[in-house]
Amino acid sequence: MTDMPCSSHSGHSERRSYSSSRSSQCISDFIQPVIVVHGGGAGSISKERSERVRHGVTKAAMVGYNILKDGGSALDAVEGAVMALEDDPEFNAGHGSVLNEDSQVEMDASIMDGRNLASGAVSSIKGIANPIRVARLVMEKTNHSFLTDRGAACFAKNMGVPAVPGEKLITERNIKRLKKEKVEKTAFLTDVDKNTGTVGAVALDKNGNVAYATSTGGTINKMVGRVGDSPCVGSGGYADNEIGAVSTTGHGESIIKVNLARLVIFHMEQGKNPQEAADAALCYMKTRVKGLGGIIVVDRTGEWAARWTSVSMPWASAKEDKLQFGIVPGMVHISDIGKNKNTNPCT
Repeated sequence: MTDMPCSSHSGHSERRSYSSSRSSQCISDFIQPVIVVHGGGAGSISKERSERVRHGVTKAAMVGYNILKDGGSALDAVEGAVMALEDDPEFNAGHGSVLNEDSQVEMDASIMDGRNLASGAVSSIKGIANPIRVARLVMEKTNHSFLTDRGAACFAKNMGVPAVPGEKLITERNIKRLKKEKVEKTAFLTDVDKNTGTVGAVALDKNGNVAYATSTGGTINKMVGRVGDSPCVGSGGYADNEIGAVSTTGHGESIIKVNLARLVIFHMEQGKNPQEAADAALCYMKTRVKGLGGIIVVDRTGEWAARWTSVSMPWASAKEDKLQFGIVPGMVHISDIGKNKNTNPCT
């Protein structure tokens, strides 16, 4: 681990990262699939929640990794991983989405295929358990890239996506969160306090294709119709087979201002590795617009990184039958997940 490049003034408090080691001594004749997921950049996570969060992100990573190991595409893997997170009430997406000022759930999501730069997105969608599924259908079944609100809901219905009563997506924890914010009338909370995160995934499959998926319920007590970065290609995520894939989390308005995901891709185009590119982009957002957030990224060779400037960012990765997980700086858990113990001679 290394300090963030813009953190020399604050020392260890800015160590918010983990990344894969590079293996440039030899070139493998096959591609090792990899998936990285995040559960949102946010403030401190209580001890009682940390185990549930760990279970959630590692489960999502394994869902995606098993798809990749079975020969599935990067697109299938990121969709599957994000759906698992949307189904988990611990995360601010799908069933765990926070409430807007009218005590309703409005969700945003996007997905992108690195093969041809095709993308699909939905925003302000209600009554859908898995917005990322609808986003992919927008990409594959329409001539458009982005549908919103009523139009997105009508499209989902026409595609056979089952509707879910709005109250089924509301958790008691999020009801309490909204009440607390309304009572305190803290309209200008810091990014760390106000943001409850986004979920996302990036993947590289055995054919060298990359993809990203990002999904969120937005911010607590947001205005009706507010849309953040998550459905915005270039901000909430980006994927290009020639470079890599990125998914972001954090303060949406700040992420939009700097086009955070595409900024990471730009730095990789200039020769930076995933960790360096993520650091540079997060540093720019922090210094330019005082925004905090997190990034997961994988390049076309399979090198990946998870970096953040928020207090915490639950993440998990799976590659070469190794599952890795972390929440806060300095805490990384690694375990074996594969039955096949044959090692890669290039490792």
